[in-house]
Amino acid sequence: MKIIDWTKNHGAGLAAACVLACSAAMAPLAIAQVATPPASVRGLPDFTDLVEQAGPSVVNIRTTEKASRRSGVNGMDEDMLEFFKRFGVPIPNMPRQQRPNRPQQEEEQPRGVGSGFILSADGYVMTNAHVVDGADEVIVTLTDKREYKAKIIGADKRTDVAVVKIEASGLPAVRIGDVNRLKVGEWVMAIGSPFGLENTVTAGIVSAKQRDTGDYLPFIQTDVAINPGNSGGPLINMRGEVVGINSQIYSRSGGFMGISFAIPIDEAMRVSEQLRSSGRVTRGRIGVQIGQVTRDVAESLGLGKQQGALVTGVESGSPAEKAGVEAGDIIVRFEGKPIERIADLPRLVGNTKPGTKSTVTVFRRGNMRDLSVVIAEIDGDTPAIKASDRDVKPKSSNAAQQFGLTVSDLTGAQKKELKLKGGVRIDAASDAAARAGLREGDVIRAIANTEVSTVKDFESVLSKVDKTKPVNVLYQRGEWAQYALIRP
Repeated sequence: MKIIDWTKNHGAGLAAACVLACSAAMAPLAIAQVATPPASVRGLPDFTDLVEQAGPSVVNIRTTEKASRRSGVNGMDEDMLEFFKRFGVPIPNMPRQQRPNRPQQEEEQPRGVGSGFILSADGYVMTNAHVVDGADEVIVTLTDKREYKAKIIGADKRTDVAVVKIEASGLPAVRIGDVNRLKVGEWVMAIGSPFGLENTVTAGIVSAKQRDTGDYLPFIQTDVAINPGNSGGPLINMRGEVVGINSQIYSRSGGFMGISFAIPIDEAMRVSEQLRSSGRVTRGRIGVQIGQVTRDVAESLGLGKQQGALVTGVESGSPAEKAGVEAGDIIVRFEGKPIERIADLPRLVGNTKPGTKSTVTVFRRGNMRDLSVVIAEIDGDTPAIKASDRDVKPKSSNAAQQFGLTVSDLTGAQKKELKLKGGVRIDAASDAAARAGLREGDVIRAIANTEVSTVKDFESVLSKVDKTKPVNVLYQRGEWAQYALIRP
């Protein structure tokens, strides 16, 4: 799967025919069937009023950069070279000795085309951060063909939201909608400048909400046609309200394939307010490394359903460490809000103002615990145990060997290096343990939901578990902790 950010503009109709043949005897029946279609398909939406209403608020954004930053190969400019590179198309052959062609120094060169929309009558415009990233000059063109040089107020790459300002007044601002009211299957419309074609209107339906593509935000997925140059333009509902910013597409070829993604407008507005007030976005952090909670792990721990974010590591001196969060905890709520997916946690924490005292609910060895954490502001491997540290002879039992494990107690130096109070070191892993992903040097901190500090603890727990059923193991590898499920 390839997610494309339409940073730059690179420079069909569909016909169908249908023939219905039926006997004269069947004609009345056919006519009757056509005359009474279901209520849901009696008519299609008319977007003309929406275009007249919202169209004047949509702008074209053109950017330029200094020629000294650009280079060409075989007569191609940098935009086209990036196009070839991004979509895996081989660059046409050229003599090895040919050097890149470079425009004259300080010459302004076109860089890209995008879209945007007017936030306020006094000239604030919202667009994508990737549309203005690296630009030396930003030119905003209104629907009445007036052009303005814009000042970049701020851009946030994490959410791909930017705000620019033009010196104008009395501009037609958009109306902001409520994303929570948006429903899957609802008609929506996009206006933008695909391939530089200004004020182009496309329409479709909402395909999904809260779509996680690995980015900082949950996206709105639609089947609205989005192409290069649409980036930064508004996604508009049938009430004429902006509900998203068109930002990305899914594509295997580089062209539109029926799947587009828009940034929810509520998230974008939170970012834009910070950009307008301070030129930057402040986000919270608690200092944990997190991983996915698998279904097997959730069941084996007694968590019930698959949910939460598994804490695989806690940063030294971080708010999480001070609050008592431990590696192996599963964070299931933040400020009372459930963590359904791993991506929910960084979004909720990131939207919390630094200095705020918040409550984190963790699931630890069968019990729920509420921990109080003070949110810090976000910024931009511990080596494995050395062989020379092994001053304790391996100890193992028959029970451990049934799981393919040979373990030993940690030395004082190892505990200090790993910042652990206890645990057992894996000296050998085979059979079931190896299949679970365990290996030499890992440190087992808990097994079967029970914390272990020494080999004696480890053996005691193993002697009580059912050897015919899977056993969950919390282990640490280097700096990070995670769960494994050993299946005998």
